[in-house]
Amino acid sequence: MPAPVEFYFDFSSPYGYLAACCIDERMAAVGREVSWRPFLLGAVYKIVGGQPLVDIPMKGDYARHDMVRSARRNGVPLTWPRPFPFMSVAAVRAFYWLEQQSPKEATQLAKEIFRRAFAEGQDMSGASTVVGVASDLGLDKDGLAAALQDPSVKDLARAKVDAAIGAGVFGSPYFIVDGESFWGHDRISDVEEWVRVGGW
Repeated sequence: MPAPVEFYFDFSSPYGYLAACCIDERMAAVGREVSWRPFLLGAVYKIVGGQPLVDIPMKGDYARHDMVRSARRNGVPLTWPRPFPFMSVAAVRAFYWLEQQSPKEATQLAKEIFRRAFAEGQDMSGASTVVGVASDLGLDKDGLAAALQDPSVKDLARAKVDAAIGAGVFGSPYFIVDGESFWGHDRISDVEEWVRVGGW
């Protein structure tokens, strides 16, 4: 069975959100599963000396406009969360703790965090907020609340972020399929075609 498409994203990334809204369905259409891999762009910026796109003069103005335009083009609601960008450490830790028990539920949690952040404009930075999302989904909120303070879970999340960086991931969203890397939500069509024809 072919390996899943690896989908790397930061929960605070609008382009990551746009990809999250469609990646499972689009890959299913070409016969591939998706492995969701949240990471932290802040950790990447420490290496490459970058900063959030929206904070860069001129590029930031364009990016904000393009994010809204891209959401409209894809029929996806977009409301800027406050604050933006937001810290997503708690969300990453929650995902990887939950994934150990149920990858499906971890993906469900990720999709709901994205939806609340960028469809409803909610602040998803706090641990209590992430636990609240899990509770609303009927997940183990008490177990998650404890896990977010567990050093082993913090180490697990750190290791996953380090693994993403080690794989060359530098932006959100970022896809790796059959060893080939694609950066940006606008490259999903290329990922589909790569799977369909076996590369080029």
